[in-house]
Amino acid sequence: MGLLRSQFFGLLGCFLLLGLVSRDMGQLAAADQRPNFLIIIADDMGFSDAGCYGGEIRTPNLDALAEQGVRFTQFYNTARCWPTRGALLTGFYPQQIGRDGMPTAPRSFGGSGKRPSWAKTIAEYLKPAGYRTYHSGKWHVDGKPLENGFDLSDETSRGPGFFDGLSHKDRDPNYYRTIHTAQHAIDCLQQHAREFAGQPFFHYLAFHAPHFPLHALPEDIAVYDGVYDDGWDALRTKRHAKQRQLGITSTDLSALEPEVGPPYDFPEQLAQLGEGEINRPLAWKELSATQRQFQSDKMEIHAAMIDRMDQEIGRVVDQLRKMQVLDNTFICFLSDNGASAEIMVRGDGHDPQAPMGSAASYLCLGPGFSSAANTPFRRHKTWVHEGGISTPFIVRWPEGTRERNVLRGNIAHVIDIAPTVLDLAGVELPADPDRPEFPGMSLRSALAGQDLASQRELWFYHEGNRALRVGDWKIVHANAARGFPWARSPEAQSESLGGANWQLYNLATDRAEQQDLSAVHRERVDQMSQRWQAMGRQFLDDAGVR
Repeated sequence: MGLLRSQFFGLLGCFLLLGLVSRDMGQLAAADQRPNFLIIIADDMGFSDAGCYGGEIRTPNLDALAEQGVRFTQFYNTARCWPTRGALLTGFYPQQIGRDGMPTAPRSFGGSGKRPSWAKTIAEYLKPAGYRTYHSGKWHVDGKPLENGFDLSDETSRGPGFFDGLSHKDRDPNYYRTIHTAQHAIDCLQQHAREFAGQPFFHYLAFHAPHFPLHALPEDIAVYDGVYDDGWDALRTKRHAKQRQLGITSTDLSALEPEVGPPYDFPEQLAQLGEGEINRPLAWKELSATQRQFQSDKMEIHAAMIDRMDQEIGRVVDQLRKMQVLDNTFICFLSDNGASAEIMVRGDGHDPQAPMGSAASYLCLGPGFSSAANTPFRRHKTWVHEGGISTPFIVRWPEGTRERNVLRGNIAHVIDIAPTVLDLAGVELPADPDRPEFPGMSLRSALAGQDLASQRELWFYHEGNRALRVGDWKIVHANAARGFPWARSPEAQSESLGGANWQLYNLATDRAEQQDLSAVHRERVDQMSQRWQAMGRQFLDDAGVR
C-alpha cells in the first residue's frame, strides 16, 4: 500500500512538473511572438546619400529594406551626434536630460552632461521584460552601455580613425572599424541563437561611418573613381531629379550659400590640408583644377564609406535570415544628423603625402559636397535648417506591417523611436513621479498608413541654432557666433531663451527654406517664438534646472 501511495504521488509530481514546464514553454512561445529590434544608425550621412533617397552610391541592402518596408520623408534628428543618440535611446529631447546645451542651462549640459536618474535607456526597460539587449559600435552617451541595460557591448572607440590603433605606429592593418562593428553585431546574434533563442532581442547597431576622418578601403574607393569629377553642382541637380522621380520630395532645390563655411574655424589646419582644400561651397567652375580633383577625391571616399557600411548591414541582415527571425525583426535605419561641413584635423594629424583615405590622412567632407549629400535641403550638421536635421528613416517589419515600398510623409522625430519600440514590445513604463511624459509618440499607426497629428510640434536647439516646426510651418534662427561654445564671447554665452531673429517657412511648399515669410506673418512668428521659449523653459524644468 505504501508503495502504491509512493508511486501515485510520484506520478502526480511528474504531472505537476510537466504542467509547470508546459506553462513555462507557453510563456517562452508567447515571448517569441514579440518582435525583435535592430536599430541601425549612421554618423554624418546625408539625406540623399542612399540610393533609395536619391543617391548614386551603391546601397543595395538599404534599398532592399526600403522596397520591403516604409520610407519616411519627413523624419528628423537633433542636428548633432550625441544629442540624437541620447534622444533615441531615452525618448526625450536632449535638453530634457542634460545632453545638449541650451540658453541659461548650466555649463554641465552638453556632450559631457549626465542624464537624470529617471532618463532610462530603451534597454533598461526591455531587459526586465525578457529581452536580451546588445550594443555594437559608437556609444557617445553618458555612462557605459553595460551600466545602462545592455547585456553585451563593444563600445568601439579604438583610436582616431577607422583603421585601428592609438597611433600610426601600432595600428592593426587588418582592422577596419565598420567591418568590426558589424562583426560584433553578428557575433552577438550568433550567441543569441545558441544560448537565448527563446528570448527576443534588442540590438542597437551604431556605425561610425561616414563621419570624418574620411577613411575607406582602397577597393571600395576604386568603385567611385571619377564618379564625382563633375562636381557638387551637377551632383545636386542629378540627385534632386531622382528624388522627384521617386516621390521623396516636391520642393525646389535649395541655393548654395557660398558665404557659409564650416561651423568652426581652424585656419591653421585648413592650411595644413593644402591648396586643394576649400572651406566654402563655391560654384564648381570657380575652383582650380587642383581643388576640383581634391574635392572629388574626398567625395569618392565618403561614398566608399557608405558603400562599405551598406555591405556590412547586408551581412547582419543575412545573419537574421539564417536565424529565421528576419521577418519578425523590426529593422529601422537613420542618420544622427545631416552631412557635415566641418573641416579639421584631429588624432594623429594629416600626412599630405599619404594616399587620400588611408590611415595616415585626415580629411573631412566640407561644405561643398556636404551640400550635395543633404540635397535638396539647406545647410549642414549643427544647423537646424532642414539640411542639418533631416534624415532618411527606413522601417522593415513584415510581420507587423503589410506595407511594402511605400513613402510616409508623417512628421516624425528620433524621440519617437523609444515609444515605438516599447509599444511594439508591449512594455509599460514603471511609475516614476519624476519622469515627464514622452514628448514623442509611437509610430505604430504611421506604419499602418494612418496620419499622425497634423499640427505636431517639434522643437530644436543646438549651439545657438534654434527652430520650431508646428504642422507645416517652421521658424528657424541661425547663430551668428562662430567657434565652439566655450570659446564664444560673453554675449554669446549669456544668450537668453528669447531675442532670436526668426525666419518663417511654409514647409508644405518650401522645405528648401528659400522664401522667408516672417515679414508677412508676424503674428504667427510671435506665437511660435513664444511657444519655442515655453517649451525650452519646460525642458529645463524637466532637467531639474529651476
